[in-house]
Amino acid sequence: NGGTEPVIATIVVTPIFEGCDGPVETFTITVNPTAEMNDPADIVVCDAEVTDIVDFTTDNTGGETTYSWINDMPAIGLSVSGSGNLPSFTAINTGTEPIVATIEVTPLFTDDINCDGISETFTITVNPTAQVDQPVDQIICDGETTSITFTTENTGGTTTYSWENDTPSINLSSSGNGNIESLNVSNSGTSPVAATVTVTPTFENGGVTCQGNSQTFTI
Repeated sequence: NGGTEPVIATIVVTPIFEGCDGPVETFTITVNPTAEMNDPADIVVCDAEVTDIVDFTTDNTGGETTYSWINDMPAIGLSVSGSGNLPSFTAINTGTEPIVATIEVTPLFTDDINCDGISETFTITVNPTAQVDQPVDQIICDGETTSITFTTENTGGTTTYSWENDTPSINLSSSGNGNIESLNVSNSGTSPVAATVTVTPTFENGGVTCQGNSQTFTI
């Protein structure tokens, strides 16, 4: 049965005794299809994000399809095995690079008897929280040039930075993105001016962006 539903053949048996026909008897042979499921899409989420339920689906009809699954990376916050649809869970990744779990799902078709099917696999990638190293405070003179390069311990994706400056009078704009390069500072007054800069990291991997905690420093 190469289809998606049970196929029923009716067998008609006629007994013949020395040329005399007897009562006809019938019986059926039902051939269930191989259990089948649609391949789930891969998932990418952020650390501490609550995932959606993953509903497994099949093209099979005429019986009941159930599912069992195993997870090779329970550290992401999902149990090592289960049955039915994949439940919602809070994703975990306290490290510095993405964690990839492979989920293997096996379908079972039931119509009087159980028929196993071919397993499907998909991945759940948990990105780490975005992180930026604490920038060093700077004390410099009016008219000097400085620069600030932001760094991170995160790997396996792209970390970008946005920043805000509460004192634009030092000749740094009130906000921007990326590193601060070739800043020619200004203080035309008679006392030190301290600008507080707040930098916020964003980690991107697999088309999903994850925010992180901000760091502040002064110029």
